[in-house]
Amino acid sequence: MLIATSDAVYELEKAGGTPGKRFEAPGIRRVAEGRHRALVALEDGRLALLKGGRPRYLEPDLGEGVEVTALLILAEDPLEVLLGTEPPHVYRLTVERGAERCGVFDALHVRSGWHTPWGGPPAVRSLAGTPDGTVYADIHVGSIMVSADRGTTWAPVTPDLNEDVHQVATCPAAPDRVYANTARAVHVSDDRGKTWQDRGGKLGRRYGRAIAVHPARPAVLLASTSDGPHGDNVHGGLFGTTNAGKTWSQVTDGFPAATRENIDTFHVAVTADGTGWASVGEALYTGQAASGPWRKAWEAPDAIRMLSVAP
Repeated sequence: MLIATSDAVYELEKAGGTPGKRFEAPGIRRVAEGRHRALVALEDGRLALLKGGRPRYLEPDLGEGVEVTALLILAEDPLEVLLGTEPPHVYRLTVERGAERCGVFDALHVRSGWHTPWGGPPAVRSLAGTPDGTVYADIHVGSIMVSADRGTTWAPVTPDLNEDVHQVATCPAAPDRVYANTARAVHVSDDRGKTWQDRGGKLGRRYGRAIAVHPARPAVLLASTSDGPHGDNVHGGLFGTTNAGKTWSQVTDGFPAATRENIDTFHVAVTADGTGWASVGEALYTGQAASGPWRKAWEAPDAIRMLSVAP
Protein backbone atom coordinates (compact mmCIF):
# COMPACT_ATOMS: atom_id res chain seq x y z
CA MET A 1 0.00 0.00 0.00
CA LEU A 2 1.14 3.54 -0.76
CA ILE A 3 0.55 6.43 1.64
CA ALA A 4 0.87 9.95 0.25
CA THR A 5 1.35 13.25 2.02
CA SER A 6 1.79 16.60 0.27
CA ASP A 7 5.50 16.03 -0.25
CA ALA A 8 6.27 12.30 0.15
CA VAL A 9 5.02 8.84 -0.76
CA TYR A 10 5.54 6.03 1.75
CA GLU A 11 5.27 2.32 1.04
CA LEU A 12 3.89 -0.23 3.49
CA GLU A 13 4.97 -3.67 2.33
CA LYS A 14 3.01 -5.71 4.87
CA ALA A 15 0.60 -5.24 7.76
CA GLY A 16 2.48 -4.71 11.00
CA GLY A 17 5.45 -3.14 9.22
CA THR A 18 6.60 0.46 9.23
CA PRO A 19 6.08 2.53 6.10
CA GLY A 20 9.28 3.54 4.35
CA LYS A 21 9.74 6.61 2.19
CA ARG A 22 9.65 5.70 -1.50
CA PHE A 23 9.45 9.10 -3.18
CA GLU A 24 9.82 12.75 -2.22
CA ALA A 25 8.74 15.88 -4.08
CA PRO A 26 6.65 18.97 -3.33
CA GLY A 27 3.06 19.20 -4.46
CA ILE A 28 1.90 15.58 -4.56
CA ARG A 29 -1.72 15.44 -5.77
CA ARG A 30 -2.50 11.79 -6.50
CA VAL A 31 -0.80 8.40 -6.38
CA ALA A 32 -1.68 5.03 -7.89
CA GLU A 33 -0.06 1.74 -6.93
CA GLY A 34 0.30 -1.04 -9.48
CA ARG A 35 1.72 -4.49 -8.94
CA HIS A 36 5.19 -3.57 -10.19
CA ARG A 37 5.06 0.20 -10.73
CA ALA A 38 3.53 3.27 -9.15
CA LEU A 39 2.55 6.63 -10.54
CA VAL A 40 2.54 10.00 -8.77
CA ALA A 41 0.78 13.11 -10.09
CA LEU A 42 2.42 16.40 -9.08
CA GLU A 43 0.97 19.88 -8.92
CA ASP A 44 3.48 21.13 -11.51
CA GLY A 45 1.89 18.83 -14.10
CA ARG A 46 4.55 16.13 -14.13
CA LEU A 47 3.95 12.46 -13.45
CA ALA A 48 6.59 10.45 -11.62
CA LEU A 49 6.82 6.80 -12.66
CA LEU A 50 8.26 4.70 -9.83
CA LYS A 51 9.92 1.37 -10.53
CA GLY A 52 13.04 0.27 -8.74
CA GLY A 53 15.58 3.09 -8.50
CA ARG A 54 15.26 6.72 -9.55
CA PRO A 55 11.84 7.96 -10.71
CA ARG A 56 11.18 8.60 -14.38
CA TYR A 57 9.34 11.83 -15.03
CA LEU A 58 6.66 12.17 -17.69
CA GLU A 59 5.40 15.58 -18.78
CA PRO A 60 2.00 15.14 -20.46
CA ASP A 61 0.59 18.14 -22.27
CA LEU A 62 -2.90 18.42 -20.79
CA GLY A 63 -3.46 22.07 -21.61
CA GLU A 64 -3.48 25.19 -19.50
CA GLY A 65 -5.41 25.05 -16.23
CA VAL A 66 -5.98 21.27 -16.32
CA GLU A 67 -5.20 19.43 -13.08
CA VAL A 68 -4.99 15.67 -12.55
CA THR A 69 -7.57 14.56 -10.00
CA ALA A 70 -7.69 10.77 -10.53
CA LEU A 71 -5.37 8.00 -11.78
CA LEU A 72 -6.12 4.48 -12.99
CA ILE A 73 -3.36 2.13 -14.15
CA LEU A 74 -4.76 -0.06 -16.94
CA ALA A 75 -1.52 -1.85 -17.82
CA GLU A 76 2.06 -1.69 -16.55
CA ASP A 77 4.18 -3.12 -19.36
CA PRO A 78 3.81 -1.24 -21.58
CA LEU A 79 2.41 1.48 -19.35
CA GLU A 80 -1.18 2.57 -20.03
CA VAL A 81 -2.94 4.93 -17.64
CA LEU A 82 -6.20 6.86 -17.55
CA LEU A 83 -6.02 10.37 -16.12
CA GLY A 84 -9.12 12.09 -14.78
CA THR A 85 -8.93 15.85 -14.51
CA GLU A 86 -10.45 19.15 -13.51
CA PRO A 87 -12.10 20.44 -15.72
CA PRO A 88 -13.70 17.04 -16.36
CA HIS A 89 -11.77 15.22 -19.08
CA VAL A 90 -10.26 11.77 -19.44
CA TYR A 91 -6.83 11.26 -21.00
CA ARG A 92 -5.13 8.03 -22.03
CA LEU A 93 -1.43 8.16 -21.19
CA THR A 94 1.29 5.96 -22.67
CA VAL A 95 5.03 6.53 -22.65
CA GLU A 96 5.20 6.38 -26.44
CA ARG A 97 2.24 8.63 -27.35
CA GLY A 98 1.94 10.87 -24.30
CA ALA A 99 -1.52 11.95 -23.12
CA GLU A 100 -4.44 11.78 -25.57
CA ARG A 101 -7.76 13.33 -24.60
CA CYS A 102 -10.88 11.20 -25.05
CA GLY A 103 -13.19 13.02 -27.44
CA VAL A 104 -16.09 10.65 -26.81
CA PHE A 105 -16.02 11.55 -23.12
CA ASP A 106 -16.00 15.26 -24.00
CA ALA A 107 -19.01 14.75 -26.29
CA LEU A 108 -21.28 13.16 -23.68
CA HIS A 109 -24.68 14.83 -23.85
CA VAL A 110 -25.00 14.86 -20.04
CA ARG A 111 -21.97 17.14 -19.61
CA SER A 112 -24.18 20.21 -19.71
CA GLY A 113 -25.68 19.16 -16.36
CA TRP A 114 -22.36 18.73 -14.55
CA HIS A 115 -21.72 21.36 -11.89
CA THR A 116 -20.29 22.14 -8.46
CA PRO A 117 -22.07 23.72 -5.48
CA TRP A 118 -19.56 26.60 -5.43
CA GLY A 119 -19.74 27.37 -9.14
CA GLY A 120 -16.28 26.15 -10.08
CA PRO A 121 -15.49 23.57 -12.75
CA PRO A 122 -16.62 19.98 -12.18
CA ALA A 123 -14.00 17.22 -12.05
CA VAL A 124 -13.41 13.53 -12.51
CA ARG A 125 -13.08 12.87 -8.79
CA SER A 126 -12.20 9.15 -8.92
CA LEU A 127 -11.69 6.30 -11.38
CA ALA A 128 -12.20 2.55 -10.86
CA GLY A 129 -11.83 -0.43 -13.15
CA THR A 130 -12.50 -4.16 -13.45
CA PRO A 131 -10.18 -6.93 -14.72
CA ASP A 132 -12.23 -7.27 -17.92
CA GLY A 133 -11.84 -3.62 -18.92
CA THR A 134 -14.90 -1.81 -17.58
CA VAL A 135 -13.99 1.62 -16.23
CA TYR A 136 -16.03 4.04 -14.10
CA ALA A 137 -15.46 7.79 -13.81
CA ASP A 138 -17.10 9.57 -10.89
CA ILE A 139 -18.07 13.14 -11.81
CA HIS A 140 -18.22 15.74 -9.08
CA VAL A 141 -20.99 16.72 -9.52
CA GLY A 142 -22.70 14.64 -12.20
CA SER A 143 -23.15 10.94 -11.29
CA ILE A 144 -20.93 8.25 -12.86
CA MET A 145 -19.83 7.58 -16.45
CA VAL A 146 -19.02 4.02 -17.56
CA SER A 147 -16.83 2.61 -20.32
CA ALA A 148 -16.97 -1.04 -21.38
CA ASP A 149 -13.77 -0.83 -23.44
CA ARG A 150 -10.99 0.48 -21.19
CA GLY A 151 -11.95 4.13 -21.54
CA THR A 152 -12.43 4.33 -25.31
CA THR A 153 -16.18 4.95 -25.39
CA TRP A 154 -18.34 6.29 -22.56
CA ALA A 155 -21.97 6.51 -21.44
CA PRO A 156 -23.72 7.58 -18.24
CA VAL A 157 -24.86 4.93 -15.79
CA THR A 158 -28.58 4.84 -15.01
CA PRO A 159 -28.86 7.94 -12.79
CA ASP A 160 -30.88 6.30 -10.02
CA LEU A 161 -28.30 7.22 -7.38
CA ASN A 162 -27.49 10.55 -5.81
CA GLU A 163 -25.62 12.59 -8.44
CA ASP A 164 -23.13 14.00 -5.91
CA VAL A 165 -20.72 11.05 -6.04
CA HIS A 166 -17.50 11.34 -4.02
CA GLN A 167 -15.87 7.99 -4.79
CA VAL A 168 -16.57 5.01 -7.03
CA ALA A 169 -15.11 1.56 -6.35
CA THR A 170 -15.05 -1.95 -7.81
CA CYS A 171 -14.11 -5.46 -6.68
CA PRO A 172 -11.97 -7.83 -8.82
CA ALA A 173 -13.93 -10.82 -7.50
CA ALA A 174 -17.29 -9.37 -8.65
CA PRO A 175 -16.75 -7.46 -11.89
CA ASP A 176 -20.47 -6.76 -12.39
CA ARG A 177 -20.72 -4.90 -9.10
CA VAL A 178 -19.93 -1.21 -8.62
CA TYR A 179 -20.08 0.84 -5.43
CA ALA A 180 -20.50 4.58 -4.86
CA ASN A 181 -20.36 6.79 -1.81
CA THR A 182 -22.41 9.94 -2.31
CA ALA A 183 -23.85 12.95 -0.54
CA ARG A 184 -26.64 10.55 0.51
CA ALA A 185 -24.34 7.69 1.55
CA VAL A 186 -23.73 4.40 -0.26
CA HIS A 187 -25.30 2.98 -3.43
CA VAL A 188 -24.50 -0.41 -4.97
CA SER A 189 -25.16 -1.80 -8.45
CA ASP A 190 -24.95 -5.49 -9.37
CA ASP A 191 -25.23 -4.90 -13.13
CA ARG A 192 -22.51 -2.36 -13.93
CA GLY A 193 -24.66 0.68 -13.23
CA LYS A 194 -27.87 -0.29 -15.00
CA THR A 195 -29.79 -0.42 -11.70
CA TRP A 196 -28.88 0.73 -8.20
CA GLN A 197 -29.73 -0.22 -4.63
CA ASP A 198 -29.73 2.49 -1.99
CA ARG A 199 -27.60 1.07 0.82
CA GLY A 200 -27.49 4.31 2.78
CA GLY A 201 -30.65 3.78 4.81
CA LYS A 202 -28.87 2.07 7.69
CA LEU A 203 -26.34 4.92 7.61
CA GLY A 204 -29.10 7.47 8.00
CA ARG A 205 -28.37 8.56 4.41
CA ARG A 206 -25.67 10.78 5.83
CA TYR A 207 -23.14 12.59 3.72
CA GLY A 208 -20.52 10.12 2.41
CA ARG A 209 -17.00 10.48 1.08
CA ALA A 210 -14.69 7.42 0.99
CA ILE A 211 -15.45 3.81 0.07
CA ALA A 212 -13.21 0.73 -0.19
CA VAL A 213 -13.97 -2.93 -0.94
CA HIS A 214 -12.32 -6.19 0.05
CA PRO A 215 -10.74 -7.41 -3.23
CA ALA A 216 -11.79 -11.05 -2.68
CA ARG A 217 -15.03 -10.63 -0.72
CA PRO A 218 -17.37 -8.24 -2.54
CA ALA A 219 -19.83 -8.03 0.36
CA VAL A 220 -17.17 -6.61 2.71
CA LEU A 221 -16.60 -2.88 2.48
CA LEU A 222 -15.77 0.24 4.44
CA ALA A 223 -17.31 3.68 4.00
CA SER A 224 -17.06 7.06 5.69
CA THR A 225 -19.96 9.40 6.50
CA SER A 226 -20.45 12.72 8.28
CA ASP A 227 -22.89 15.57 8.91
CA GLY A 228 -21.89 17.29 5.68
CA PRO A 229 -19.05 18.82 3.66
CA HIS A 230 -18.26 21.78 5.93
CA GLY A 231 -18.24 22.87 9.56
CA ASP A 232 -16.03 23.09 12.62
CA ASN A 233 -16.97 19.51 13.53
CA VAL A 234 -18.66 17.26 10.95
CA HIS A 235 -18.75 14.20 13.26
CA GLY A 236 -17.11 11.94 10.71
CA GLY A 237 -17.37 8.19 11.17
CA LEU A 238 -16.08 4.97 9.64
CA PHE A 239 -18.52 2.12 9.01
CA GLY A 240 -18.12 -1.48 7.88
CA THR A 241 -20.46 -4.05 6.38
CA THR A 242 -20.23 -7.77 5.56
CA ASN A 243 -23.39 -7.90 3.42
CA ALA A 244 -22.77 -5.17 0.84
CA GLY A 245 -24.44 -2.48 2.90
CA LYS A 246 -27.68 -4.14 3.96
CA THR A 247 -26.49 -3.53 7.51
CA TRP A 248 -23.60 -1.47 8.85
CA SER A 249 -21.62 -1.22 12.07
CA GLN A 250 -19.54 1.76 13.10
CA VAL A 251 -15.83 1.25 13.75
CA THR A 252 -15.19 2.67 17.21
CA ASP A 253 -12.97 0.12 18.97
CA GLY A 254 -9.52 1.63 18.50
CA PHE A 255 -10.74 4.25 16.02
CA PRO A 256 -12.21 7.73 16.68
CA ALA A 257 -15.95 7.59 17.22
CA ALA A 258 -16.21 11.02 15.60
CA THR A 259 -13.67 13.00 13.60
CA ARG A 260 -13.81 16.77 13.32
CA GLU A 261 -13.14 16.69 9.57
CA ASN A 262 -14.37 14.34 6.85
CA ILE A 263 -12.62 11.03 6.27
CA ASP A 264 -12.11 12.02 2.69
CA THR A 265 -12.12 10.36 -0.72
CA PHE A 266 -9.11 8.00 -1.02
CA HIS A 267 -8.55 7.97 2.77
CA VAL A 268 -9.90 4.42 3.25
CA ALA A 269 -8.47 1.20 1.80
CA VAL A 270 -8.68 -2.59 2.09
CA THR A 271 -5.63 -4.68 1.22
CA ALA A 272 -5.61 -8.18 -0.30
CA ASP A 273 -5.41 -9.89 3.10
CA GLY A 274 -8.64 -8.21 4.27
CA THR A 275 -6.95 -5.59 6.42
CA GLY A 276 -8.75 -2.27 6.56
CA TRP A 277 -6.96 1.08 6.63
CA ALA A 278 -8.14 4.64 7.24
CA SER A 279 -6.33 7.92 7.75
CA VAL A 280 -7.33 10.81 9.97
CA GLY A 281 -4.96 13.76 9.75
CA GLU A 282 -1.45 12.37 10.25
CA ALA A 283 -2.70 9.14 11.83
CA LEU A 284 -3.05 5.84 9.97
CA TYR A 285 -5.40 3.32 11.58
CA THR A 286 -5.82 -0.35 10.79
CA GLY A 287 -8.06 -3.31 11.63
CA GLN A 288 -9.92 -6.16 10.02
CA ALA A 289 -12.33 -4.79 7.44
CA ALA A 290 -15.04 -7.28 8.39
CA SER A 291 -14.82 -7.16 12.18
CA GLY A 292 -12.60 -6.79 15.21
CA PRO A 293 -10.76 -3.96 16.96
CA TRP A 294 -8.70 -1.29 15.20
CA ARG A 295 -5.53 0.50 16.32
CA LYS A 296 -3.30 3.39 15.33
CA ALA A 297 -0.59 1.86 13.16
CA TRP A 298 1.54 4.86 12.24
CA GLU A 299 1.89 8.62 12.51
CA ALA A 300 2.98 10.38 9.32
CA PRO A 301 5.13 13.54 9.49
CA ASP A 302 2.35 15.49 7.76
CA ALA A 303 -1.34 15.06 7.03
CA ILE A 304 -2.04 12.03 4.84
CA ARG A 305 -3.56 12.97 1.47
CA MET A 306 -4.50 9.53 0.20
CA LEU A 307 -4.00 5.77 0.32
CA SER A 308 -3.57 3.54 -2.73
CA VAL A 309 -3.68 -0.25 -2.98
CA ALA A 310 -2.60 -2.31 -6.00
CA PRO A 311 -5.52 -4.04 -7.73
